[in-house]
Amino acid sequence: MRKRLAPDAATTPLLPAPAEDLVAVVVVPARDEEERVGACLDALLAQEPVEGSWEIVVVLDDCADGTADVVAAAAARSTAVPIHAVRGAGRGVGAARALGMELACARLHAADAPDGLVATTDADSRVAPDWLAAQLGLVAAGAQAVAGAIDLDPDEAARLDPAAVEARDARAVNRLHAVRDRDAAAEHHHFAGASLAVTARVYRAVGGLPPVSALEDEAFGRLLAEHDVPIVRSLAVRVQTSARPDGRAERGLAVDLALAGWRRRRRYDAAAFDADELRTVKGARSVAVVLPARQVAGTVGHILRETVAPLARAGLVDEVLVIDAASPDGTAEVAHAAGARVLQQDDLLPAFGPALGKGDAMWRALSATDADLVCFLDADTEDPHPHHLLGLLGPLLSEPGVAFVKGAFDRPMRTGDRLLEGQGGRVTELMARPLLNLHAPALAGFRQPLAGELGGQRDLLTRIPFPVGYGVEIAMMIDVWRLVGLDAMAESWLGRRQNRHQSLQALSEMAYAVLVAAQRRVDPSTPLAGRYARPWDEDRPAEVPVLERPPLIDLLRTTPRQPSTPSETEQPFEVAAG
Repeated sequence: MRKRLAPDAATTPLLPAPAEDLVAVVVVPARDEEERVGACLDALLAQEPVEGSWEIVVVLDDCADGTADVVAAAAARSTAVPIHAVRGAGRGVGAARALGMELACARLHAADAPDGLVATTDADSRVAPDWLAAQLGLVAAGAQAVAGAIDLDPDEAARLDPAAVEARDARAVNRLHAVRDRDAAAEHHHFAGASLAVTARVYRAVGGLPPVSALEDEAFGRLLAEHDVPIVRSLAVRVQTSARPDGRAERGLAVDLALAGWRRRRRYDAAAFDADELRTVKGARSVAVVLPARQVAGTVGHILRETVAPLARAGLVDEVLVIDAASPDGTAEVAHAAGARVLQQDDLLPAFGPALGKGDAMWRALSATDADLVCFLDADTEDPHPHHLLGLLGPLLSEPGVAFVKGAFDRPMRTGDRLLEGQGGRVTELMARPLLNLHAPALAGFRQPLAGELGGQRDLLTRIPFPVGYGVEIAMMIDVWRLVGLDAMAESWLGRRQNRHQSLQALSEMAYAVLVAAQRRVDPSTPLAGRYARPWDEDRPAEVPVLERPPLIDLLRTTPRQPSTPSETEQPFEVAAG
């Protein structure tokens, strides 16, 4: 059986013995809820009378504000219902809820009330006046687990993007159908920490609430199902919860609301932007376009002529840099002939030694331009179009709140003479997307998290570290999100794009670089282990570049912009004829 999360004797005050007629304990996990926990406790203290006594346990989960003071004030004025405050370990709402429910279960058993109710709600929620009485009535009628219906706070919901509410309503319909496939008597689909309860007997029998940091309610629902404990989903049990999309756990309702609103506000279509209109709003801002390039002589010139040149002629692009990796196929010559300023990656910031990969080239490129906005394009695109760049510049120039843009596109897979629609981007679907869903669910709405087409404010890009290899794109997304928030990030639909495909073995090494970069943002102690065993070539393990370059802003304070070679000119990008 799973080890229970017992209260810590060092942080939990000695509580008085439970009343002999104890019938319920309500658990409220709270972390920095000074502004809301008072209303939560007021709603609980206004409950209709029930037969027997009950009490409240508030788990203070590493609070840094005045939450504890608000709870203490409520406890001082409550004469009929005891309020106990215990300290959590700062491991997240799930672990705090588990700690409180374990204590509640122990107190009910100590009062010889195994069929008493272990109930829980959230510190930013307000239960209905008959919330507790309705649940005790259902238990008296035979219920072992009860889930309440959860409504959004109407005032806060009115301030949400309508798309967020519509998306929640649509998911509710689908979830109710799914629940009723298993339980035709279900009156709603909810089973969430804002309103759930079980008897102490059942709580102990199933091993308790899993002490995970978040989504503990989902885990508990699965646990009850494994033990064949039916959940009574009754509309007679109601609670109103906060509709804020931030300031809550990084999963669940808050993420659902934030993502729905983000999709409505921050998804764009390149075809909706007009170059002349963007030139009008561009003002004095300067734009640089950077193409990291390695042996792409067959595509780089076409990209410069078809994607970049039209927007340069429209006055949207001021500088074009091709950062070459000493390509032996003539990439530099082709790019120069097409009008770009060509720099060798190893010549930029030479104190850091030879460049180690694409991310390193991107990082070094930032030292070679002073442009206000920097857009990166892949140099191996087979079907370039101005939309590939217009879609990046559109949100950056026209939306004041946008600081970072990722491209999204259709990417088929070429197999011989056949194109398999939607089958490109294997590392994205098998590695990057699962990682984001697990560790950064707020970013799960991005359709192409590993897209090389991206742009941002240069000041922002200089404030984040750059993995030197293929982990750079996922690392940038997570770091930018943590630095400026989801609403400063955008996604632009660029249409169709065809890149050259790599072998499965090469993709395996790419996936490893993505994994290391993402894992280091979850656990900074993750080693930068680049050695990668290859069973298909056991005598030659791969050395995957996983080193990270520091935020460039730290270097720019003491190191000036990288100078051009004498043969280079600082003139606007112009495409040579042909």
